[in-house]
Amino acid sequence: EAPVEAASYTGVSGDKIHFLNTGSSDAILLESEGKFAMVDCGEDSDNPRGLPELDLEGYENKIVEYVKKTAGDENGKVTLEFVIGTHAHSDHLGGFDTLISDPDITVKEAYLKRYYEDRIAINEVEEWDNYEVYSQMISAANKRGVTICQDLDGVTLALGNYTVTLYNTAEATEGKRVGENDNSLAVLVEKGGTKALLAGDVNINGGVEKSIGKQVGKIDLLKVGHHGYGWSTRSAFLSSTSPEIAIFTNKPEWVTFPVKFRLAMNSRSAMFSTGECNGIIAVLGDEAGEITLLKNIH
Repeated sequence: EAPVEAASYTGVSGDKIHFLNTGSSDAILLESEGKFAMVDCGEDSDNPRGLPELDLEGYENKIVEYVKKTAGDENGKVTLEFVIGTHAHSDHLGGFDTLISDPDITVKEAYLKRYYEDRIAINEVEEWDNYEVYSQMISAANKRGVTICQDLDGVTLALGNYTVTLYNTAEATEGKRVGENDNSLAVLVEKGGTKALLAGDVNINGGVEKSIGKQVGKIDLLKVGHHGYGWSTRSAFLSSTSPEIAIFTNKPEWVTFPVKFRLAMNSRSAMFSTGECNGIIAVLGDEAGEITLLKNIH
């Protein structure tokens, strides 16, 4: 069943999770009781190393515009209680320096793991801009006086009616090189008996995805890990979580068939993509598991 159209999404009551349409990148705005927070901030248009493969379409200005339109007060000012960067890839951290630096946006706290270049796979160090986007976010936060929180074990945050819990919080192991996706946080948003898991780019390496599934248990909504690409959303994870709704932050044609097959067969999830729907808002009702989806939010 397709999500309903949103005639005027700003007037829709209830607590919301906004999944912006930012290509194959994550930009997710949390809203509850008039308070706002951000999980990841989309791909940016910067290419600090001048590498041809990093000459990507950026969404930072689109994200800032949406946040101001949605979360701005009568004076056009925005307060974000916190922002969370799941991991140091540009399609997740890229827009944060622009968002944090905007004079009309105040961010109180920023949560992200420390990034260690000597613990990351050589191909990423040589060919990607992990260090640059991480450093840009840290620098912007420091300039604006944002409290930066990097010791994440046991962190639970409150946002209106939401309880927000971080998973996979341990730092990368010294002396071992891994892909940065292995370090991705997963973010659980709970309201009463309703659970939405924002899986970042969590994957199966080291049993991380399976472990998170067992810890979290049954959920109602899954932001599918790694945009629906391979190495994520395996059967063991779905057996534990069994989401009713699965949302891909991607274009539908780029989601891999095995992931869609497992979601259909293992958990019988209803599947939607931000690219096909032009962004999605999940409205979390007062009853356990009550979620309404709205599309065409931009």
